[in-house]
Parts: sequence; structure tokens; C-alpha cells
Amino acid sequence: MPSMLERIKQFARSPQGRRTAEQVRRTAADPRRRAQAQRLLGRLRGGHR
Repeated sequence: MPSMLERIKQFARSPQGRRTAEQVRRTAADPRRRAQAQRLLGRLRGGHR
């Protein structure tokens, strides 16, 4: 059974993985989405006060 890292590598090389990576790149380039993601990460890290 392949390790988790190997499975991730296989997915990243697949057509679906490439499409997903491109979608993430486009989303990350949008300043509004980037701010939304940073707020979410802040909450997950316990940054809400």
C-alpha cells in the first residue's frame, strides 16, 4: 500500500490533480479570496479574540 505522501504525489501528477492545482493558483491570486483564506487560517490557529 502506497504511503500517504506517495498517494499525494500520484494525485498531483494526474489530470485531476493538475486541474485542482491550477484552480488553487487562480483562487490564490484573487486578493479577496486570499484575505478570506487568511481569516480562516487565523481562526483555525486560535487567533479569534
